[in-house]
Amino acid sequence: MNLRLIFPLLTVFSLLLPPAVGARSVIDDAGNKVEVPQQAQRIADGWYAHHSLLMTLGAGDRIVATVNHASDRPWMFKIQPSLAQALAAHGRTFNSEALLNAKVDAVFVPAEEAGADAYRQAGLPTLVMRFDDFPSMERSLLTTAEVVGTAQARQRARAYNAWLDRQIEFIRAKTAELHEGQRPGILHIQSLHPLKVDGRNTLIDTWIRLAGGRNVAAEVNGNMKEISPENVLFWQPDIIIIGAGAGKLADSDYAALFASLRAVKRHQVWQNPAGVFPWDRYGTEAGLQILWAARLLHPELFPQLDMIKATQDFYRRFFDYALTADQAQRILHAQGPK
Repeated sequence: MNLRLIFPLLTVFSLLLPPAVGARSVIDDAGNKVEVPQQAQRIADGWYAHHSLLMTLGAGDRIVATVNHASDRPWMFKIQPSLAQALAAHGRTFNSEALLNAKVDAVFVPAEEAGADAYRQAGLPTLVMRFDDFPSMERSLLTTAEVVGTAQARQRARAYNAWLDRQIEFIRAKTAELHEGQRPGILHIQSLHPLKVDGRNTLIDTWIRLAGGRNVAAEVNGNMKEISPENVLFWQPDIIIIGAGAGKLADSDYAALFASLRAVKRHQVWQNPAGVFPWDRYGTEAGLQILWAARLLHPELFPQLDMIKATQDFYRRFFDYALTADQAQRILHAQGPK
């Protein structure tokens, strides 16, 4: 079938059809006005991190097309087993005809997704999701709840946002008055091969500062920016946090070169927790990341903070899943399910 011919025809037919009963307009994170059904029962999610938002809303079982895979996100598939039956994309882009055959009601895509235009041409309601700080993440969650269209999703979005605000205020109350000398220099490494870090204007920079640290890579702008090892030697971080999927510094090509770093000498190299999604990046578990990072950077300020209990509470409340203490510990150590 020639898709170049069918997509324009589908677009014409969609313009001739009357609006669907109960169809509503939703403004996505890029400012696009998108017509969606009263409830999106069947969802294609093209942003890896956005799955956690749908799961937080109690709508993970509505994902019928996914870009995630169990080999990469074992906790996600364990906690939301219906994903194993979803149409799996190879890479970040779906086949539009396959989504039409799957009767998809809405497609979520990350900003600058190349396939978005093809989905729109096929007549699929396509929403761009984008956030780089906590307020914009809260907004995205509310927008996602509107697309899901249920009272439960809207209530869960409000409940999560209120919970996140409480965590932020709890941490800020203890770290806001720390002066520069009390804030350890943090380097967050997203990848060791090649060497990539997260700089300013990122959610990572936000939680580093909120937790009472300073981002030594703040001269770099954006996420996952490739740098030279000489940058790291110059920055001399006090603490190095390595993304869950990046491997271990001791096994990398930089083990010998970085042996002189203050963080390495003081055994302050930590693997970031990862559950449904890596906590350090762009999912709802970023609320747990604030707590974990604050406890790591300033244990004297948070002696009563029990991360195992906090993790169990979060998963029960927002993922409807009862973690055991051992499972919570494995997530905190970036280990998959047994």
